[in-house]
Order: sequence, then C-alpha cells, then structure tokens
Amino acid sequence: MALPNLKQTATEARLSTLSMPSVGCLTEARQAALSRVQTLGLPGRRDEYWKYTRPDTLVQAEAPGAVVFQHDEAPMFDGFDRLKIVFVDGVFDPEASDDLKLEGVQIDRLADIADQDIHWIKDLYGVLEARGQSPVARPLAALNTAFAHDGVAIRVTGKPSKPINLIYVHKSEKSDVMLHHVIRVETGAEATILENGPAASRLNKCIEIDVADNAALHLICAQGRDHERRAASHMFARLGKESVFKSFTLTVNGVLTRNESVVELLGDDAVVHLAGACVGDGDFHHDDTVFITHDAVNCESRQVFKKVLRNGATGVFQGKILVKDKAQKTDGYQISQALMLDDDSQFLAKPELEIYADDVACSHGSTSGAIDDEALFYLRSRGVPHNEATDLLTLAFLAEAVEEIADQDIAASIVDRLENWLIRRH
Repeated sequence: MALPNLKQTATEARLSTLSMPSVGCLTEARQAALSRVQTLGLPGRRDEYWKYTRPDTLVQAEAPGAVVFQHDEAPMFDGFDRLKIVFVDGVFDPEASDDLKLEGVQIDRLADIADQDIHWIKDLYGVLEARGQSPVARPLAALNTAFAHDGVAIRVTGKPSKPINLIYVHKSEKSDVMLHHVIRVETGAEATILENGPAASRLNKCIEIDVADNAALHLICAQGRDHERRAASHMFARLGKESVFKSFTLTVNGVLTRNESVVELLGDDAVVHLAGACVGDGDFHHDDTVFITHDAVNCESRQVFKKVLRNGATGVFQGKILVKDKAQKTDGYQISQALMLDDDSQFLAKPELEIYADDVACSHGSTSGAIDDEALFYLRSRGVPHNEATDLLTLAFLAEAVEEIADQDIAASIVDRLENWLIRRH
C-alpha cells in the first residue's frame, strides 16, 4: 500500500540527506532496513504510537540548530575504574579511548569490522530491530540500521573486571549522529555497560542485545544536563534461559527525548528489570515507550519509571506487557509515576497488559500528583528550608527507580548527581 503523500515526501526528504556505507558484511542487513523505512515511512503525528510525542524534529531533513550543553561539572562516572570508549560527534576517537583489550570481552569498532564476515555480528545486526517492528512499526530504528556509520560490537565471554563505558562527546556546532551498537553476552558471562554524554544536537541511537542462557547484563545510561538536544534511542533485547538483563536510564532536560525499549523473554526463568528516572524543566519533553513480550515459562519483568516535571514540562509513558499462551507462571510488574511541581506540567500515560496465559501474576499502575503537603509540612516544622525539603522529597520519589541499579556505588553516584542538579535549579 502506498504511503500518504505527506509521509512519502517527508521520508524521501530525510533519505536524501543520508548515505549508506557501501561495502561490508552488513550490506544485506542495511538494504533490508532501508526497504523497511521506505515501506513504513517515517513517523508522523497521525501515527498512534506517536500520539503523545511530536516526531517532527527527529525526522526532518535538516538537523536542529546548535545545542547549549552544560560543561560545569565532571563527566558522569568519573572516578570509577572503567574501560572508556569515546565517540566524538558520532565517530570513534581512538586517542581519547582506552585500549579496547580487556579479559573476558571482545570489543571492536563496527566501522572496522564491517568488511569481515563475523557470524555473530551478522546474526545480530538489524535482526532484533527487524523483529521489533511487529506488532508496532519503529521506522526510526530501521533508519538507524540502514545508515549508522559507527558504533561498537561487544562480545562478552567471561566476567570483565570493570565496566565498559561508552562516552559520547559533542564538539560540532550542529551535528546529526547515528550510532549502532551490538552486544552479545555468551552463556554464563556477565558485564556492566555504562553510557553517558550529550552526543549531538540530534541523536538516533540503536542497541541490539542478546543475553544467552545463564548470562547477565547491566546497562546504565545517563543522558546529561543539556538543553536543546533531540534524541531517539532504541534498545532491542532478547533473553535466554535463566538470563538476567537490568537497564536504568537517567535523563535531565533536553527538548525531546524518546527512549524505546523492546524486550523478548524467550528462555524459561529469564528476568528483565527496566527502570528510568528523569527530571524535566520548561520545554522538556520525555517519552519512555516499552514493549515486553513473555514467551517462556516462569519469567519475570519489572518496569519502574519516575518523572519529575516543572515549569510546563511534559512526560510520557507507554508501556505494554504481552504474555503469550505458553508463558505460564509469568510475573509482570509495571509502574509509572510523575511528580508534578506545578500546574502547567503534564504527564501522559498508556499502560497496557495483554495476557493469553492462565497462570500469571501481572499488574500495572500509573499515577501523577504534587508533593505531599503533610510530608512537606513535617520537614518544614523541623527547620528544613522549603527548597531543601522539596529536594529531599523529590529524591525520595526518584529513589525507587534508582534502587533498581545493582551496583550500589554507581547508584550512589546517580543520587549525588541528582542532588547537584536539584540544588542548581534554585
């Protein structure tokens, strides 16, 4: 079926600004992704899945103007012993990065290995993204698969002694970045991956993750305190038997951020925890969109998303848990909450459950509201200044999401950074 004229025109305009890497073992996957984009068209306001978020600046042909970034604080995760992989304006920077050799993990730059026939990468690149196009189309993710020029391929074979830190640096006045990472955690292996940095004035990022049987992956992303950023991040994961995948995302400001997570639990006794905390001010718009599929017995999924909104900021949560008929003994939990610090901000939520199995324990909830007056009065009556009392209650509200981080030192660093951000807004 032909695309509507406006969608066709917008899609063609965007494609005309992009160039696909022309050689390599990923060519077939890239061509297939381009075909998906041409068939689906880029998202528009009439698409149900984009009902609460305007995709205009994410799909327009030209990238938005220069971004105002905050450089008055140390980079996130400074002080931690970690292997640093640095991308400057979307391109790997070997001078700023550490040696990519670390026991228990193989790390390669995607651009360097594209001309090699490495089967595990071919079996993953674009594969999970393509699976994630049903039942909901995700053309921005397909656009990334087709045109991303850089990224890393990480194959975890053991238990690395320190986290791997993907660091994104923005230097150009105006940049339009696409990054694509593929991560494979082999049977019995375990790793922690950190992400941080502003990346670009417009970012389209995709991560495909395969967690094998009895393996574990912890992914922690900090989207920093910058203002004019537009970002669309896509994460696709599949989990094997008795595997564990835990993800946490921190977002502060940014004109438009949309984080999409698509997870398939394909092996019995698999566990996934997805959590996010965001603090938004003014024209901030933040969208968490999640789709979890239970397709095996005795699996657990947990979603905890908290948003703090003020001065007219907007928060969106769309979350769905699909339990297939064979996924008996499923334990699915989903909660999304917003703390509204004024009457002008808004929180839009669409939680969903679709269950075809009989023996399950699934729940979802979504709430929004102001700071508890009684709790605020209690703190004020004990001499705590109003701003400090508000900050304490705000941190307590966000705590449930931050507590999903398994590494207590990293969790503490996230709390410290949140405290600094909250203090600086006064």
